[in-house]
Amino acid sequence: MAAENLLLRIYDVLRSAFGHRGWWPADTPFEVMMGAVLTQNTNWANVEKAVGNLTQAGLLSATGLSEAGEDEIQRLIRPAGYYRQKTARLRRLAGLVLEVCGPDDASLEGLRALPLEDLHEKLTSLKGIGHETAASILLYALAKPVFVVDAYTVRVMARHQLIEPGISYADLQAYFEDRLPTDVELFKDFHAQLVEVGKRYCKSRRPLCSSCPLHPLLGDPIEPDEYL
Repeated sequence: MAAENLLLRIYDVLRSAFGHRGWWPADTPFEVMMGAVLTQNTNWANVEKAVGNLTQAGLLSATGLSEAGEDEIQRLIRPAGYYRQKTARLRRLAGLVLEVCGPDDASLEGLRALPLEDLHEKLTSLKGIGHETAASILLYALAKPVFVVDAYTVRVMARHQLIEPGISYADLQAYFEDRLPTDVELFKDFHAQLVEVGKRYCKSRRPLCSSCPLHPLLGDPIEPDEYL
């Protein structure tokens, strides 16, 4: 089966198993951008608490985050962990939004208008914004056709020997982007499906391979700790 067709088949199997995931949950693109930072090294329940605190305090805006004291922001986002580092990252992103979009442009239209290469450079030049966080912002907040690669993606693909061990972020991202139709909504849902199968079945320890919806398609994986 050609790699292009295999990826689409994987997506179809996961979508049939889990339904459309409707990810990323947020009221505005700006909230998505902030959530991409808050979700680093934590679970989504903690992100929701932090976002709720910022919203209740009236600080979930570029102006609010730029003008609020660091101590106050740290207190509000504490549930998401690493609150000192994340406060600095949120404020850097807020500064970028103010610079490019003007005050309180929650739709981020000014950023959306920039070429993809410029956006990626601006985001990754900010301390604490790595490739995965930048890709999440580009895809989910700015609707750019960028495939998000995360630990679940690597785990699922590596266990079934669909990628080489040690593949770079850029090369794995290109693996998907070169073989899938350039479709923002497909990229969003495919990433969410891989997260779901990773959380439910393709666990880092004791994977539930025999009951995984991908098992009939991909067969038995390699030993789970060989790559991971």
